[in-house]
Amino acid sequence: MRNPQPLLHAWQLGDREYRRHEERRGRRFAYTSFDPTRTALVVVDMVPFFVDANPYARGIVPNIQHLADRLRTAGGTVAWILPARTERTPVGDEFHGPEAAEMFRNSGGTGPLPGRLWHGFTLGADDMLVEKSAPSAFFPGRCPLPEHLQERGIDTVLITGTVTNVCCESSARDACTLGYRVVMIADANATGRDCDHNATLRTVYRSFGDVRPTADVLAMIEDQRPA
Repeated sequence: MRNPQPLLHAWQLGDREYRRHEERRGRRFAYTSFDPTRTALVVVDMVPFFVDANPYARGIVPNIQHLADRLRTAGGTVAWILPARTERTPVGDEFHGPEAAEMFRNSGGTGPLPGRLWHGFTLGADDMLVEKSAPSAFFPGRCPLPEHLQERGIDTVLITGTVTNVCCESSARDACTLGYRVVMIADANATGRDCDHNATLRTVYRSFGDVRPTADVLAMIEDQRPA
């Protein structure tokens, strides 16, 4: 039975993970500041197919909106990433099963991109809307996002959206590989279970980027705004 109430994950990294980096680099977080004008909020797959059925995905909508509004006001970029309708493949049918493969192939919906997002968001005039045809928004040739970010001089990406341990984690890993400073927002990503969510947070924090809550990132944006 679906829980109609939005939820937030009980996220945690654990003292062991923090100590590992504090001992190696002398501080808990790699990125203690960033230039908002060179930062992009990347919002992954917040479409009805994923959000409607998952109370955790609905729960992160306000945090994503707060981050988008604050970063946009500070001169940063907001990028909304939607699943593209992909071609049917034998491998996809074999892996998922034909019915599930067809369902996932159409998960992004149809029509103009703004109308395919979850209805709870307010977009800005300069926001990006792009499609991806792979789990990762940064995989070469499967999404135009990296090229658009390069045009805007972006060096830092804030990863948000759903689901944490599939498309969001894939995007964080590939963004790191491409040389971006990656920050995964702990309470602005969502999946089905706390244990899966936290496993991804630990993986990202160990090897691919920082993990921070929304409140920390909002404060960092505010600290860098001109007086």
